[in-house]
Amino acid sequence: MQRPLRIISRDFSLSEAFEAEIRQKAAGLESYYPRMSGCEVTVRAPAIKHHRKGGPFIVNIRMTVPGRELAVDRQSEEELSQAIREAFDVARRQLEDYAREQRGDVKAREHPALGRVVRIERQLGYGFLEADDGREVYFHRNSVIGGGFDKLEVGARVRFAEEEGDKGPQATTLVEA
Repeated sequence: MQRPLRIISRDFSLSEAFEAEIRQKAAGLESYYPRMSGCEVTVRAPAIKHHRKGGPFIVNIRMTVPGRELAVDRQSEEELSQAIREAFDVARRQLEDYAREQRGDVKAREHPALGRVVRIERQLGYGFLEADDGREVYFHRNSVIGGGFDKLEVGARVRFAEEEGDKGPQATTLVEA
């Protein structure tokens, strides 16, 4: 990390053992995303009325990575060690997802495509639309949101999400625009 780990405890004094556990888990996060530039962990004690018997403790983790801040707000059960473990598990998954996104392994969310209906086979329960980029895309009656297949007309403008099917592109969801 470019900046040193920052550990903050609110409403109680964090023991050396828990602080060491946090340092160890924070160091382990770097193996999932080495370009992490900073990490801040805040641990909050339970409300005073629950303080004698333990949690729930709240562990917040803020990680700075290029172009983004990742955040974990986690409230655990009664034990602080479990709260720390759960929060760092979520942090690890977020870093793994971010790393996949940076490598291009995860598609960025796209806006729905636009097109118009060019053919409907009502008896067979499917149709085709022409996307604005000229491609023909299959759709099934179950892809039409709100049960609107029977109301759909040739020429209607539609928004749709698509995926690659067995025989080419197919709309997974379709709604009139």
